[in-house]
Parts: sequence; C-alpha cells; structure tokens
Amino acid sequence: MAGLSHIDQKGNPSMVDVGDKKSTDRIAIAQAIVKVTPEIMTLLSGDEILTKKGPVFQTAIIAGIQAAKKTSDLIPLCHPLALTKVDIEISTSDDNQIIIKCLAKVSGQTGVEMEALTGASVAALTIYDMCKAMSHNIEILSVMLLQKTGGKSNFNR
Repeated sequence: MAGLSHIDQKGNPSMVDVGDKKSTDRIAIAQAIVKVTPEIMTLLSGDEILTKKGPVFQTAIIAGIQAAKKTSDLIPLCHPLALTKVDIEISTSDDNQIIIKCLAKVSGQTGVEMEALTGASVAALTIYDMCKAMSHNIEILSVMLLQKTGGKSNFNR
C-alpha cells in the first residue's frame, strides 16, 4: 500500500499522524459549477436569485461555510481544523451556469483542500435544493480543486 497515506501497514484505514509536521499557512480554492435552466436564470436580479424559499446565493454561501467547518464530521479521515477563513463567491455565466468558488485557509499541519471542496460542493447542492421547485433539470457539472498553497507542495490548475 505504498503511497497511500490513509492506509496502515496491514491495509486498514488510518488517520495520518501530522503531529511532527511543521505548521504553515495553507490555502485551498475549490470550484463547483451548477448548470440551471434559462427559466431559473430569469429570476436573477442583480447578484441574487430570489425564490419562495429565500435568497438562493446567500443561503448557499452560509451552507458552504458551515460545511467547510464540518468537513471532518463528513469525511472520516480528515483532521478537524481550526479554519481561519472560509470565503465563498458565487457568479453566473451567459450559458446558465453558476460558478461557486470556495477559499479555505488555516495555519496548521495539514492542508485544507477537503474543506474547500466540501464548501463548494455543499453550496452547489444548496443551489439545487433552493431551485428544484422550479425545475429538476439542474446539473452539478464539476467540483474541482483550483489551487492549494502551503505544506510540502503547491498546486495550481
């Protein structure tokens, strides 16, 4: 099982011991893209879609921040982190796509990629939930890591 950090020598799941790692500033940015119908996009007023359930993007931002903070409760081998920042930005494109970017930041011994990915994912799911009464023809097209800095390696898509 060489190379798999979450597997012990017997092949069992194991939480990585990060106790000896140097604490560094770490940032990760993830993106999710949600494709909605043109009818849903007609409800876009300024920077928000208003529905009977309430403001879609504001609700998705709060849900994404909450999810990023709860990542270790959702992903079994993630370490609980004292996040220093979670920021979610939502924008739209001309082709009925909603673009969610989630930045997660920590000063610690392990990265925040999973927190950024979880925040973006839950924000996308929240948009689906808030808009599904208008149409179930909504797709979450992708969720991906865009960037990570800090630790032993950096990544930039």
